[in-house]
Amino acid sequence: MPSPVGYPFGSAFTDHMVMANWREGSGWGAPKLLPHAAIPVSPAMVGLHYGQVIFEGLKAFRRADGRLAVFRPEDHARRFRVSARRMMMPEIPETVFLDALDELVRQDRDFVPAESSASLYLRPLMFASEPDLAVRPAREYQFLLIAFVTDGLFGSEPRPLKVWVNEDHPRAAVGGTGNVKCAGNYAGALRAQSLARENGCDQVVWLDPAELRWVEELGATNLFFVRKTGQSHELVTPPLSGSLLPGVTRDSLTVLARDMGMNVLEDRVSVDEWQDDCRSGRIAEVFASGTAAGVRAVGQVRSAGASWQIGDGSVGPVTAALSEALQGIQYGRRPDSHRWLHLVD
Repeated sequence: MPSPVGYPFGSAFTDHMVMANWREGSGWGAPKLLPHAAIPVSPAMVGLHYGQVIFEGLKAFRRADGRLAVFRPEDHARRFRVSARRMMMPEIPETVFLDALDELVRQDRDFVPAESSASLYLRPLMFASEPDLAVRPAREYQFLLIAFVTDGLFGSEPRPLKVWVNEDHPRAAVGGTGNVKCAGNYAGALRAQSLARENGCDQVVWLDPAELRWVEELGATNLFFVRKTGQSHELVTPPLSGSLLPGVTRDSLTVLARDMGMNVLEDRVSVDEWQDDCRSGRIAEVFASGTAAGVRAVGQVRSAGASWQIGDGSVGPVTAALSEALQGIQYGRRPDSHRWLHLVD
């Protein structure tokens, strides 16, 4: 089993994969467990030309009692079906999706790390495999499930992120594909991410498509603002406007924050408000959340015309508490009162 230490996100793959095929008129064939290997594709494959490609990302954890568990797989299966529907692709039944996860995790169980900061990242993928370049939904599709060991999108070091506000173009438009996980969304985001790095930042902040004023997402993650309200705090996250991805981790954190007695709001936050409220101390913490990222603090913000710090630039107490609560459930250190874990026996 490889150690996750020193492995960039998405490179330490396990030994196996699961494959299933769909064909118009006959539906889904039985999934097959295979060695992780290259697959043959036609140069005329529809997915290569017209972008009928969707994917998901979820994680398997080794709990404190040694058992293996996948976090909220039913919710990821549901989102995978939503993505398929939007991209005119066949919906894979939940039972097939879950059985594929179980089979791969069982087979490659020795890859699931015991470290408290590491996990096994599962990547379900579906693409149009028909070799026909007529401009229409394909009549053949392939589903794949692969996995890799990771200690997180940003590594295991809990360093707060520096982020760059992208004021030039939005990630997605309302009514487009921003609220589903299709491959084209990520290719279109690479230029802005490159500009963020050129400006000394880790990630890009996406603004709304209409006014380029309201904060929406951070890279491929959702954003949260911790606002002071008297002697307590409230948690604020941008509303699901149609151009944001409804994150499973995002939903989990809103539930956990309410469990802690916090008021949770879906509310718009403008860039100017973000800057002013940080300087006044009203916004005390900001963090990103996602399956790959987990919970990661944001310490500094930069744009073409300004820069500011969030709090003292370190990981705040609310961020740390929510991160520990989430990881405590995932690694079996806390009770799974919301029944989010799918045990793999």
